[in-house]
Amino acid sequence: MIRSLSKPHLRCSTARRSHFSKRPSLPSKSLSTGVSRITVRFGSGFGTRSMSTSSSRSVDQLLSGKNDDHGGVIVEMSTEPVDAVVYGSLLRASILHWRQEGKKGVWIKVPIELVSLVEPAVKEGFYFHHAEPKYLMLVYWIPETPSTIPVNATHRVGIGGFVMNEKKEVLVVQEKNGILRGTGVWKFPTGVVEEGEDICDAAVREVKEETGIDTKFVEILAFRQSHKSFFEKSDLFFVCLLQPLSFNIQPQESEIEAAQWMPFEEYTAQQFVQKNEVLKYISDVCLSKREGKYSGFSPVPTSGSFSTTESYMYLNRHCLNSP
Repeated sequence: MIRSLSKPHLRCSTARRSHFSKRPSLPSKSLSTGVSRITVRFGSGFGTRSMSTSSSRSVDQLLSGKNDDHGGVIVEMSTEPVDAVVYGSLLRASILHWRQEGKKGVWIKVPIELVSLVEPAVKEGFYFHHAEPKYLMLVYWIPETPSTIPVNATHRVGIGGFVMNEKKEVLVVQEKNGILRGTGVWKFPTGVVEEGEDICDAAVREVKEETGIDTKFVEILAFRQSHKSFFEKSDLFFVCLLQPLSFNIQPQESEIEAAQWMPFEEYTAQQFVQKNEVLKYISDVCLSKREGKYSGFSPVPTSGSFSTTESYMYLNRHCLNSP
């Protein structure tokens, strides 16, 4: 799935610290007031502000975090236990402090080990932003203005592999699972792009996993966007042209019922394909490509000013290079 833009990049240190360490006794004149000092430490690599607390255990302590690039704060919790009551008091004091500082969005990364801290955070006005296997991200918007915190991932990204051999046969599969199970429908190998994976690499991987066929990515022929398709999220589906490098099919036992090289005309003649407008368009695009009448989008390695990590831009090289 596409993760939402402007999402903070969080880094977790492995440093571990005790949560509560009582400091040496205060001078006798302070002891008469019933005030003690408690140092509360949590978060990976984040400092804390040591402040006084009363004997009634009201906490005047602040959570520490890192400033983000948008006037907000990112707080990363460690996995060590924290008392929920103390945590709620810390949140109230911290929110007040951040409001006075003019902060906007607050992000708190709660590891799965501290799930009990979700309830006091929600009571203080935090809400769920997204969840991963090992943590839950909570957010809070401080100003009295509409929130500009970016929403969670909005799209899932899928690929379909159009692989044709020299005999003009297309690589197709029948699935053991899903809505087409047991229907006898032949389809292109398809799958979902994994986190951190490029579309071109995902297409090669999925074809290999489902059919055992090695391929080389050539270009994106077309793509489709749909909505409310997977847990109320949107979906992007890319039709990818791949060149086969091997031809001996070995179907994936867990997901694929059968796989074969099929004459392209036989594939397109299927009633399921003819009655499905999207599949019909895909077939027409693939046929035009086979006849040399269509050019898709090839991957071009690029780097940007905001990141040194190489990425791909997909563009029509034929039209770009034409006079």
